[in-house]
Amino acid sequence: MREREDFKKRAMAVPVVENVKKRKVDDSGGKKSASSAPKTSGKYTSKFSSGGSQYKFGVLAKIVRHMKSRHMDQMDHPLTLEEILDETNQLDVSGATKMWLSTEALANNPKIEVTPEMTYLFKPPYKMVNKKELIRLLKRKDLNGEGGIMYDDVLESLPNAEKIVQLLTTNGKVIQITRPCDKKRVLFYFDHTTDIEIDGEFVKQWRSISVDGLDMQKIEDYLDKQGIRSMQDQGLKRVTHKRKRGPVNRKKKAPKDNEHLADVLEDYDERGKKVVA
Repeated sequence: MREREDFKKRAMAVPVVENVKKRKVDDSGGKKSASSAPKTSGKYTSKFSSGGSQYKFGVLAKIVRHMKSRHMDQMDHPLTLEEILDETNQLDVSGATKMWLSTEALANNPKIEVTPEMTYLFKPPYKMVNKKELIRLLKRKDLNGEGGIMYDDVLESLPNAEKIVQLLTTNGKVIQITRPCDKKRVLFYFDHTTDIEIDGEFVKQWRSISVDGLDMQKIEDYLDKQGIRSMQDQGLKRVTHKRKRGPVNRKKKAPKDNEHLADVLEDYDERGKKVVA
């Protein structure tokens, strides 16, 4: 009994703290349980992280710009993917991004050419390296009736394109035309073999006549009054299309009874005697 009393005294001397969970009470008297902190996942990815789409397309855009810059510097030897990432300071990209670049992004990009050895080059709209090749291309298109080429495509294809085009335009070998629809410039070959010399008096008379606001019919009437008939049958001929008539619904005559046996049948009277016509 003495040992039991000593144990109780020692137990009472040890301090004990009770953890009581407090519950929040709202204004309406209802009870709310203690809210737990929201769980956060350990992984967090965004479009700007190393696995996001924005990051991957940023890597691709940087590669295309670098390959175009190399082409403009006349450095046209192909590079492997590792060499491209090294020159663009992007060796820290993940393996998944490298796989995406090699199998999808670079292989399907219209600005990148893939060699059989799985190396990469910039793919310009036209392959030319100097002004002679540009003139040859424009001349070939002119002879084939294909028109000209876009100035923007020349800028992407030819190194020092601005100076070369300006020089050819000044020398009269190239004509620049601005399209009214989108204000883009188009280059054409200037074929001087069709040049003819015209007397200055004819040029002066030609420029002094204004035909603004006149249609072809008024111009023809004016020439007829002046006794000039050289422009007859030179305009566009108007073709009048004949209207197709619909099918005519003709009434079909019903065949008369026994009409097809007129030469075979004979007539008899009521007494059975043959009637002679």
